[in-house]
Amino acid sequence: MATYIAWQQWKTNQRKLTLDRYDRRLHVYEEVRKILSIILRDAKASYDDLLRFRTSVSEADFLFGSEIPSYIDEIYSRGVKLQYWSNEYRDFTQQIPEGYDHQKVCDGMHSELIWLSEQFEPAKQKFKKYLDVSK
Repeated sequence: MATYIAWQQWKTNQRKLTLDRYDRRLHVYEEVRKILSIILRDAKASYDDLLRFRTSVSEADFLFGSEIPSYIDEIYSRGVKLQYWSNEYRDFTQQIPEGYDHQKVCDGMHSELIWLSEQFEPAKQKFKKYLDVSK
């Protein structure tokens, strides 16, 4: 009887560990979707938003295979580039600095914004194997 109880406690602890890991992984996925939503809404993300994102997903290295932290790094990097291009942008009401290339700035912003705005489905697919509870 004692062996059976010990086995049941072990199984319960395993289930709790699995649930805790799932919750932590889901949090990382939700943070990825949150930064992508901010970028889609504002067509940029502030450096504060990006730093908050970076901090909130910091444990991804310990919860996922290497593809997820690499993906998160790319989202962060492209968000920083988008913010850079947004800061460089000048419209007709602003002083144009010497050497300013409006087309280059617009192309940079457009490229990063398009890539980031198209990441909802790829993010879902990348995280799916870690969040699939049907198994």
